[in-house]
Amino acid sequence: MLQVALFAGSWISEFWQAFCTKFAEAFKPGDIGAEISEGILQVQKYFDIGNFKVLITDAVIVTWIAVIASVIVFRLMVGKETIRPNTKQTILWMLVDLIISSAMGFGMNRKEAEEVAPMIMTFGIIITGCNCISYFKFAPPAKNVGFPVACAIVAIIYVIAISIKFVGLKGFWVSLTTPLKAMLPFKILDFITKPASLALRLFGNVFGSFVFMEFISITVPIILPGIVGLWFDITDGLLQAVIFSYLTMSYIGEIVEVGHEFEEHPEEFKKPKKKKETEEARAAA
Repeated sequence: MLQVALFAGSWISEFWQAFCTKFAEAFKPGDIGAEISEGILQVQKYFDIGNFKVLITDAVIVTWIAVIASVIVFRLMVGKETIRPNTKQTILWMLVDLIISSAMGFGMNRKEAEEVAPMIMTFGIIITGCNCISYFKFAPPAKNVGFPVACAIVAIIYVIAISIKFVGLKGFWVSLTTPLKAMLPFKILDFITKPASLALRLFGNVFGSFVFMEFISITVPIILPGIVGLWFDITDGLLQAVIFSYLTMSYIGEIVEVGHEFEEHPEEFKKPKKKKETEEARAAA
């Protein structure tokens, strides 16, 4: 019995010494720049498929993990069909109603808003999942500039396609030439600057938060990262998804609103013909 007690005491003493050593090493700053750079760098792996090399990065893998996790969470919230919706279903219903109301506020009618809502909600869910996954020590896909650029390109293509579906090619053309035809080059340029703005905003905010959280995790690895991460990983990630979805809706609304006005009052978009002034007209005036 005495030997067991001595062995246990010795083991506890060695464990405590090792724990204190590791704890102290965790707080040693070391080369912070090198450690942050290592965290920023992408993990790349090439796979040979026949004569082709396929590049897979950590952003691709984490994106699929986040998408699958987001779909599972969303499916759990939907649950089974019930006569009276439960709390989770009520929250989803309120969220969908908010998206539809916001879309209608941008000039869409109820039917158009309901058609747009699923895609807007998809953007929000996917980007939220991909941003918030960094709280669980996964590198967020948006730190790879390819992810926000891809999202922005898909968004602007969807904006153009759905707008043409709602107001037709003529209505879309009117939106490009209103209020002046001279605005056409600038409106076309707008379809380049808008996705660039969406991509850079998403990339800049997520990348900045990722670098800051890496710094916090290196300098103060205990407790503080979990607390600070509630804002920079969860809240900020959700906020960026909301902004991306909101701006996408507003871009559709800018086109659709002008298109609807053209359908209802086409005469207002016709350029009035200049009447030649004659001596009789001057005399009548």
